[in-house]
Amino acid sequence: MRAPAFWQETGIASALLAPLAGLYGWAAAARMRRPGSSAGVPVICVGNPTLGGAGKTPAALAIGRFLNEAGERPVFLSRGYGGSSRGPLIVDPGRHRAVDVGDEPLLLARNAPTVVARARPAGADLARERGASVIVMDDGFQNPSLAKDFSVLVVDGRRGIGNGRVFPAGPLRAPLEIQLDRAQALIAVGEITAAAAVLAKAEAVGIPVFRGRLEPDARALAALAGKEVLAFSGIADPQKFFAMLIAAGMRVGGSRAFADHHRFSASNAARLLAEADRHGLVPVTTEKDLARMCGDPRVAELAARAHPVPVALVLDREAEFERLVLSAVRNLGL
Repeated sequence: MRAPAFWQETGIASALLAPLAGLYGWAAAARMRRPGSSAGVPVICVGNPTLGGAGKTPAALAIGRFLNEAGERPVFLSRGYGGSSRGPLIVDPGRHRAVDVGDEPLLLARNAPTVVARARPAGADLARERGASVIVMDDGFQNPSLAKDFSVLVVDGRRGIGNGRVFPAGPLRAPLEIQLDRAQALIAVGEITAAAAVLAKAEAVGIPVFRGRLEPDARALAALAGKEVLAFSGIADPQKFFAMLIAAGMRVGGSRAFADHHRFSASNAARLLAEADRHGLVPVTTEKDLARMCGDPRVAELAARAHPVPVALVLDREAEFERLVLSAVRNLGL
C-alpha cells in the first residue's frame, strides 16, 4: 500500500479517524505490554515505529555484520512478509523465492542463516537449533510473543513519524510513548527534517540516538558509470532510492515508482523494457525488487536485464553503536 498523504498532516481526514486510532492504539499498547517467551539466547530486535520502510533491513544487516566480526553466530529471524510459508524454516536462497518467504529474508540469508516463521517463538527455537548465539529480528518490535533483550527503532529522517498519530489516523504502529519505553537505541536514516521531534523525545528519555545514511554499493555504481538509467522500484519510499542514485552522480533518464512489496507483472515488465529500449536506458532497481522478480517466468527478461544497486547503512558513530549492542549481548550471558 502507499501511505496516504494525510498521514503527514493533522487535517480533517486524520481527525475523523482519531476515534478509531484511539481504539487501535489502546489495543496495540496493551498487546505490547504482554510478556514474551524467552528464546534461550539474546534477541536483538530491529523495528520501525511507523508503517512503511525506513532502513530497517539494512540496519539488521549492519548488526549481523559486526556480530559476525565479533565472533558471534547471528541468525536472522523474520516473519517473511509477502511470502506464503508460515514456517518455521531455514531460508535457502538457491531454492526459495520471494513468493515463498518474502523479499527481505532472501537478502538477509545472503549474509547469515535466516529463519522465517509467523510464530516468532517457534522461529527462535529453530534458530537456536541452527546454532545461533544471538538472534537478530528483522521487524516484530510490536509483536509481544518473543521477549527482546535489545531493541533498535529505525526512523526515516525525512518522514519521521508523520503527523504523530496512530493508525489509521497516522502512520504509528502503536503510541510513541510505549514504543520509546521499550527501545534501547534509535537510528535516524537520511537527512533529519521531520524526524527532529522524535529524536528529541528519544533523547529526553535517555535513549541513545544515532544518525545514519544509506550508501549505494561502489562496484554497482562503477559498472553503470557513463550510462543513463531507468530507475524503478516498489519499496516503501521509491523516491528515496531515486534521489540516492542522483546524489551518487548517476544519470537517471526516467523513474517509475510502484507500491511497497509490489509483485511485478508481465505487463509491468513489458512496459519498463519498452521504455528502456525506446530511450536507450539501462534498467536499474533495488536488491529487494530484484529478489521479488527472480524465479518468476513472467518477468524473467526484466530480472535478467535489471541492474541491482545494493545499499548499506553507514552510521556516523558506528563504533559506539557496535559497543552498545555487543555489551548488551554479552552482559546477558544467556
